[in-house]
Amino acid sequence: MRRFLLGLTLASCAFVAQAASSTTGVAFVHGTSKQTDALNDYWKPAFVNSVRQGLVNQANYVVINCDFNQFMWDAAAAGCLAGQLTTFISQRGITDLVVITHSNGGNVMRWILSNPTWDARYPNIISKTRWVNALAPSSAGTPLADAVMNGNIFESAVGWLLGFKTDAVRQQQVSWMAYYNANWLLGTAGRPVTPKRFYSVVGTDVETAVWDSDSYCGGYTENLGLEVTQFWLDSCSDGFLNCSSQSAAGSVWFNDKSRMAGGEPLSHNQSRRACFGLDTILRNDL
Repeated sequence: MRRFLLGLTLASCAFVAQAASSTTGVAFVHGTSKQTDALNDYWKPAFVNSVRQGLVNQANYVVINCDFNQFMWDAAAAGCLAGQLTTFISQRGITDLVVITHSNGGNVMRWILSNPTWDARYPNIISKTRWVNALAPSSAGTPLADAVMNGNIFESAVGWLLGFKTDAVRQQQVSWMAYYNANWLLGTAGRPVTPKRFYSVVGTDVETAVWDSDSYCGGYTENLGLEVTQFWLDSCSDGFLNCSSQSAAGSVWFNDKSRMAGGEPLSHNQSRRACFGLDTILRNDL
């Protein structure tokens, strides 16, 4: 027993040493959109700069800029992500990579984890990855994507959030994601687990009140739009995704209200912002 406990202690110390290594890096992977400046246009510097403070070498970070309006396997999506991660790993000597994704970015990253023979760059990325922290991942799609593709009022209502009739929106239709999860992607019920752990942070509600300062975190107008679209989703949703979709792949790390300051929920927009201590939790995880 003593030998067993000693082994556990040594293993724990080795893990901590890895987590604290100067070759640990973090990658920020955006959601549906074509990005050329995701730091300023998608995540915001306050969020990224806060999270990377958890690194021994705070320069070991990369903000991905790809065209995630394409299908997840497309050269402009997973191919672009693989290229930028490969360059980052090589140039910074990264041996321990934490990937933080948001929304559809979780699907693109899960494509890489699930299909190592698709692209010669994938195995090295997988081997270097510690785990993926997926913020509000659209792992089982969203009814709003179905609504957009059907051309009803949602197209104008959620264009700012989801985009219009792109391949990425088409991909995130509920039945389409069910097909991909059953045949191409790992980590959902009845499928093998992903080769590296995939943890989701689930947004469960949207709150907007003009007198409540918390409603302004991430942008009041955006949050108000999400509260409107929430009427067409389950009672547990972040205004864009049902909780069941966010928790469909991998394992749930936590639901928003259990960890956020003041028990606040995270709207789909707030889950990519420095709201209610989310950035601090991600920083400490590094």
